[in-house]
Amino acid sequence: MFKKKKLAEKNIPEEQSRSADMGFMDHLGELRKRLVYIVLSILGGAAVAGYYIDPIMNGILLKPAIDSGLDLQNLRVFGMPMLYFKVVLIAGVIIAIPFILYQLWKFVEPALYLAERGWAKRITFFTTLCFVCGICFAYFVMIPSMLKFSADFGSINVKNLIDINEYWGFILLMILAAGIFFEMPMVAFVLARFGMLTPRFLRKYRRHAIVIILIIAAILTPSPDPFNQLVVAIPIYVLYEISIIIAAVSIKKYYQKDETID
Repeated sequence: MFKKKKLAEKNIPEEQSRSADMGFMDHLGELRKRLVYIVLSILGGAAVAGYYIDPIMNGILLKPAIDSGLDLQNLRVFGMPMLYFKVVLIAGVIIAIPFILYQLWKFVEPALYLAERGWAKRITFFTTLCFVCGICFAYFVMIPSMLKFSADFGSINVKNLIDINEYWGFILLMILAAGIFFEMPMVAFVLARFGMLTPRFLRKYRRHAIVIILIIAAILTPSPDPFNQLVVAIPIYVLYEISIIIAAVSIKKYYQKDETID
């Protein structure tokens, strides 16, 4: 116990002085370096996506529409080249997500204590995992059910011909929305760790959160079908409850750590 206390007393001033020694230009230079790394990682991911563009387009992007029986068409002169460019760029960002998150944490790292700096790799891993889980949920659950409803709804005398760029915008919106919502537990962990969020606060405003979740689900789902809205709302609510548990665990470990140091 005394050894940990001595180490803490020894390291804290060192960490504080190291952050204080960095001036505005130093922070600006560090930010520029991290941004360069992020851009290079996105370009690298885009190069990989460009090499495998045909499997990505035919085997991933267009598959939900094909399975749902929707007919896609291009209505713009340069619609297909622009679509391929956007798919390659977004796929590059998704591939580079772990590296992007790691670079963001490395930029924030000088302002953290030594014990907090060990979070970078773990936070990067779990944040990436949550985002990928959100993408998978959107691709395998949300998107097929919504497209199936869209394909089956309406009159038999009206044929659905969907613009490929509008279809891409829908796919991108669902994937990003699900990926962001699945980050809720990690956001709760970080905010609780810094004392900015408590499980008591989340429990107190649970009813308000349910109303907001239902509104978000209604906005994200293009159909008035209650089933599709529940498909979106229920996972978000489960993530909210998981965030309460994670926030409680995070605060408990934080106070236990303080007691150990003291």
